[in-house]
Amino acid sequence: MRTQYGDVFSLNIFFENAVVINGYDAVKEALVTKSEDTSDRPSIPMFDHAGLSNGIAFSRYGQHWKAQRRFALYTLRNFGMGKKTIEERVREEAGYLCSAFQDQEGHPFDPYMVLNNAVSNVICSIIFGDRFDYTDASFQRMLHLLRESFELESKPITQFYKLFPWLMKVPGPHQKLFQVVRTYLDFLEDIIQKHRETWDPSIRRDFIDVFFEEMEKNNENPNSTFNEKTLLSIIADLFVAGTDTTSNTLRWSLLMMLHHPHIQGIICRDIGPVFLKLSKAGEDTLSSVKLGDPANLELIWGTTIIPNLTSVLKDGTIWKKPHQFYPEHFLDSDGKFMKREAFIPFSAGRRICVGEQLARMDLFIFFTSLLQRFEFRIPDKQPPPRQDPLFMFNFSPYPFQICLQVR
Repeated sequence: MRTQYGDVFSLNIFFENAVVINGYDAVKEALVTKSEDTSDRPSIPMFDHAGLSNGIAFSRYGQHWKAQRRFALYTLRNFGMGKKTIEERVREEAGYLCSAFQDQEGHPFDPYMVLNNAVSNVICSIIFGDRFDYTDASFQRMLHLLRESFELESKPITQFYKLFPWLMKVPGPHQKLFQVVRTYLDFLEDIIQKHRETWDPSIRRDFIDVFFEEMEKNNENPNSTFNEKTLLSIIADLFVAGTDTTSNTLRWSLLMMLHHPHIQGIICRDIGPVFLKLSKAGEDTLSSVKLGDPANLELIWGTTIIPNLTSVLKDGTIWKKPHQFYPEHFLDSDGKFMKREAFIPFSAGRRICVGEQLARMDLFIFFTSLLQRFEFRIPDKQPPPRQDPLFMFNFSPYPFQICLQVR
């Protein structure tokens, strides 16, 4: 199905009684004003069968979801989300990222995997207690599985599982998605098991250790949602959310810099004197569908509400040039940064992204680190990369290559 803001894939096949909500006013009313009525999630047989409905992202709105979201927010903040401690980790990882870019020695390369490595290592340091080297074979395998699962989830066959759920139990090539997801979950289960074998209740190494504590506290409570099945689902949610969306945004950012080199120059000029300083070690670091009047939104019980965030970010009644790369959207008449209420890439309401603070820090530090260190350009004899999106679970850039020069 196509709306004026983009594709909503086979909506009537994937969801029954689905309504797409377009525009800022309507989305705000649905997600914020009437959040109690719109915070649930529909049952998606494909995710249920894959074992991905017991965490935070796809679980139903109720006591399980509330308890696990509250725990996740509390624990992420205790491990530094939004604080100076996690900033130091991101800055350190930005150094590894810049070194990996510089190792390309100016040759054309696709930044996809190295960006995924860097961004993923930040959330890994919180949930697993450590980062992975960019050459770690098992880590690379996990990231490749993640990408492959996104590609498979975007294929037409997955949209028929709603109509023909028996397909999920019948052998055939369509089972590849579940095989990939199972391998990915096996990788996470192995990490959890190794944590269990070395767990010391007196030491909090990471998110998994704190979850173990909660499991011990609630081991006699038959209604507790703290169990290893939930832990696996939440770790899977956090790893995906803390990896793909942020690295995807960084790729879009670099793509825009290739197409708008004059903006790249302005950014470098503006961030240089403000954020760059020389550390004692001599390294560059960073300082700290149809909808009536939105005011009369009526929801029919059992209807799947799909808020089209793209329609908000491209709402012509709010943005001067909604379909163009126009940084001035966020500048006032004096050229200073201006916060826009309608800028909601992390959604809004009760289901707003748990890791918003971490993602914002990742994006700022990684992007400014790269722009301070390198000048990016389109490789010689290559056409400008495509700017239209590729649907692969989310809107991603088509693969592209970059060349860089150390500033």
